[in-house]
Amino acid sequence: MLDYPAARAVLLVVQSGSFESAARSLGITPSAVSQRVRGLEDRLGVILVARGTPCTATEEGAWLCRHMEQVGLLEGELAGRFPQLQLGGAAAPVTLHIATNADSLATWLLPALAPFTRESGHLVDIAVDDEEHTAEWLRRGRVMAAVTVLGKPVQGCQVKPLGSLRYHATASPEFVRHFFPQGVTAQALSAAPALTFNQKDRLQQSWVQRQLGHAVTLPTHWLPSSQGFVDAGLAGMGWGLNPIHLVRGHLASGRLVELVPGAPLDVPLSWQIGHQAAGSIASLTSAIVAEAKRALV
Repeated sequence: MLDYPAARAVLLVVQSGSFESAARSLGITPSAVSQRVRGLEDRLGVILVARGTPCTATEEGAWLCRHMEQVGLLEGELAGRFPQLQLGGAAAPVTLHIATNADSLATWLLPALAPFTRESGHLVDIAVDDEEHTAEWLRRGRVMAAVTVLGKPVQGCQVKPLGSLRYHATASPEFVRHFFPQGVTAQALSAAPALTFNQKDRLQQSWVQRQLGHAVTLPTHWLPSSQGFVDAGLAGMGWGLNPIHLVRGHLASGRLVELVPGAPLDVPLSWQIGHQAAGSIASLTSAIVAEAKRALV
């Protein structure tokens, strides 16, 4: 049988990043927390917490943390149905781990999360990764739900199609006049600085491939910020793919222009959630789907 006090100690160490913070939450000494964690690791035969600054979960520790979050969800449901039931004192808020791409977080996702957190009292821990890689967070047990481009369910998950996030290739009018006087060509693209979120970001190349039919080596500024893409475009630093939500006003005012008018790139998104947690946070899934229907293509 799982030692739940020890498992909760692991969860708090991972959430807070230190044994000292977990000890304050539990009202015990850091040494006692360490003994609980080490004892559970000895029983299971695996390392659950990578000691450091901050402390982080190993792959096995992440799976244990997701289990404890699901236990918290179930206990919350039980306490709601049986208010007189004592579940070991005041229950701490449940923290739900979710993965998403940065552009969804910067545009449509928070309006869905905010009402859910207010009504449920749950907290969220949002991991940001490229939309093509967020499904890996599910596979590794790092999160219980994710916004992803993967339409096929990850093992142990259910999937809800959301629609497509529409991107436009934009830059300042001066930038376009300087680098693209003859239009978007391979030669012009090889000289015009692009904006790239990180090494996983393939949006700019995907758009180029669609326009020209082949890849081009792009000089690039590395800029890991959705709003930073917009600001850099306005400042004339480079061109990049931006969600329509962030550039609609700038396109209307003429402060930004499309490199190729009427040539957006639509990225289909899905919501994937683990089967075990799906029922407990069905209201979150409903809010995600409803907001996506309103905000996405």
